[in-house]
Amino acid sequence: MEEQEEAAKPRVSGGTVLLVDDDLDVLREYGKILERMGVQTIVAENGATALRFLAEQTVDAVITDLNMPVMNGMNFLREVRAVHLDIPVIMVTGFPRLRSAMIAVEYGAFHYLTKPVEPDKLRETVTRALNMHALCRIQRQAAALAEIPQVGLPDRAALEARFNTALDRLWMAYQPIVSWSQTRVFAYEALVRSGEETLASPAALFETAELLGRTAELGRTIRSRVGEIAEQTDGSLLFVNLNPVDLNDDDLYSEDAVLRPYAHRVVFEITERSQLAHISGLSSRIAKLRKKGYRIAIDDLGAGYSSLTSFVHLEPDFVKIDMSLVRGVDSSMLKRRLVRGLFQICSGDLGIQVICEGVETEAERETLCEDGIDLLQGYYFAKPERILREINFLKTKSA
Repeated sequence: MEEQEEAAKPRVSGGTVLLVDDDLDVLREYGKILERMGVQTIVAENGATALRFLAEQTVDAVITDLNMPVMNGMNFLREVRAVHLDIPVIMVTGFPRLRSAMIAVEYGAFHYLTKPVEPDKLRETVTRALNMHALCRIQRQAAALAEIPQVGLPDRAALEARFNTALDRLWMAYQPIVSWSQTRVFAYEALVRSGEETLASPAALFETAELLGRTAELGRTIRSRVGEIAEQTDGSLLFVNLNPVDLNDDDLYSEDAVLRPYAHRVVFEITERSQLAHISGLSSRIAKLRKKGYRIAIDDLGAGYSSLTSFVHLEPDFVKIDMSLVRGVDSSMLKRRLVRGLFQICSGDLGIQVICEGVETEAERETLCEDGIDLLQGYYFAKPERILREINFLKTKSA
């Protein structure tokens, strides 16, 4: 019977996991469980030793305790992320705290487990981590293939032609951001689209613009399209995505800029914030926009690149909590605690308005509203469309 149960437990084909804990008994226990899964293990009693192992050996995932001497788990996670962006790091603690969980998510922890860790939970989490790392490895290989030189003169000319067509056929889709308590559309987010099939996705459009050195031109075209509909918003705010490169464009600050007459209703949502470090005089540029009446938002809070530097230099009026935390918030107590904590910190001490994006179900909406979050965006209310769609709140509330 025990052999049958053991055979039913998850097994993975290979993989090496680095175990970091100052408790030798814990290391031995984790090691036994993982070795039965077919996973090799390396053990380290502190973060400093673990970092040396990472520099010398190939590791597919890391399990680390939070409270350790020499270097605690959070500092260890920061050091790992400075060098290894895609190795899954599983944080384990016997003293779970909301703040430590928030910081762990901020620095890209793969999962947050509470001691004592059930063997089945450990097996399940490690299996997912190893699969995720394998996927990242494949993605890197695919990206390397995609970067094979392809900008010879004939290819570049063809790419320029397709990009020109994309700009000519560029249009904006608008998704409402609602205030649930006031049953009204609070704002619309303008999302770029193009009728050029080969550059239809925003990612492809921006990557091509960057490759051709035409990011500023793309930004101006987007703002021009938004300007065409700005008068129709009836007092609702307009969220317009702004690439950091656009901050270097003098046209953005011009009195003749297409959005200048509507500045008091325009919120520039800063994307790709990892590039902000390359913008000189960032604080003064943001101050110049504020002086003209524009407001600032940052997106993807709780996922991806969410540096505290963004708050210091941008001093946002709005933050958007990423859909990866919002999705399933009704069924995950950890997600709910994280979202609630982010909301309380931002809306309370920092005085920043919070928007939750990616709301898709009534259960998610109800959970967020129960926790005091009023500004919501997602397919539950409306998909992005060419028109500025109103919301039938009576129908939505009875759904």
